[in-house]
Amino acid sequence: MPTGTIIFADNLEVLRSLEAESIDLIYIDPPFNTGSTQRRLQLRTESDPAGDRIGFGDRRYRTIVLGTMAYNDAFDDYLGFLTPRLEHARRVLAPHGSLYLHCDYREAHYIKILLDRIFGHDAFINEIIWAYDFGGRSRRRWPAKHDTIFFYAKDPQQYFFDSDAIERIPYMAPDLVGPEKAARGKLPTDVWWHTIVPTNSHEKTGYPTQKPLGILRRIIQASSRPGDCVLDFFAGSGTTGIAAWELGRRFILVDNNPLALIAMAKRFAQVPDVEWVNFDPRPYQQEHAHPTLFSPQTSLDRE
Repeated sequence: MPTGTIIFADNLEVLRSLEAESIDLIYIDPPFNTGSTQRRLQLRTESDPAGDRIGFGDRRYRTIVLGTMAYNDAFDDYLGFLTPRLEHARRVLAPHGSLYLHCDYREAHYIKILLDRIFGHDAFINEIIWAYDFGGRSRRRWPAKHDTIFFYAKDPQQYFFDSDAIERIPYMAPDLVGPEKAARGKLPTDVWWHTIVPTNSHEKTGYPTQKPLGILRRIIQASSRPGDCVLDFFAGSGTTGIAAWELGRRFILVDNNPLALIAMAKRFAQVPDVEWVNFDPRPYQQEHAHPTLFSPQTSLDRE
């Protein structure tokens, strides 16, 4: 059995082909239905006395545009698009399995109602808020600086959740809890403070919707065991697969955007025993692994 499988295909067709109750954990980050095409420029800066940018110590740098990654994020019937995919997601989950669905304020309330209908209201476990601080600040409303992650169980009576496996976070007032508790740290709540993937980070792939590894590590630590199978059928740049591999889980990634597959081909160049379906990664893979694979874990909730 391969470490992971990466599939270039329509995710609904793949979901239909998966065996019932064969998946231990699903994380998905579907398009947010912003109504536009999402684009992300890939840039590199090099030292150049005549460059167009000034950095630390008044040194000048030249900006080089490497390319653009993009995907369409507009749907006439967004919930109609999600419904059959979520129905199959529930079907393929093992009885102890869980679904984490990542969205933002545009559709979160409608998605919650849809998930209640498909999974059952009693299957709702958590609404997780991922809070961050970047980008512009509107003067016409409170700036939107959070995403929502809905956590649902296939069976609320037997879902797997291992709080002991979750990386703990520092106490904000360690002197109030004593040295033993302070050294151990506290369990995270349902509000997660975590930066976005920084522009100059080794983790950065250039894909428009890339999420931080720290977010996926926490989910996979809590809701799966080593050796379990994690599915992401809106895989994008493949962060779910990287986190699963680092933590000793198997993974299945699905996307129908060629740019996503290219990003994953480079990112998974040195991950052993990956099966590629409908896509040849070799023309895009580099000689050395992407630095993300060996970067230290980024802790969450460090304020």
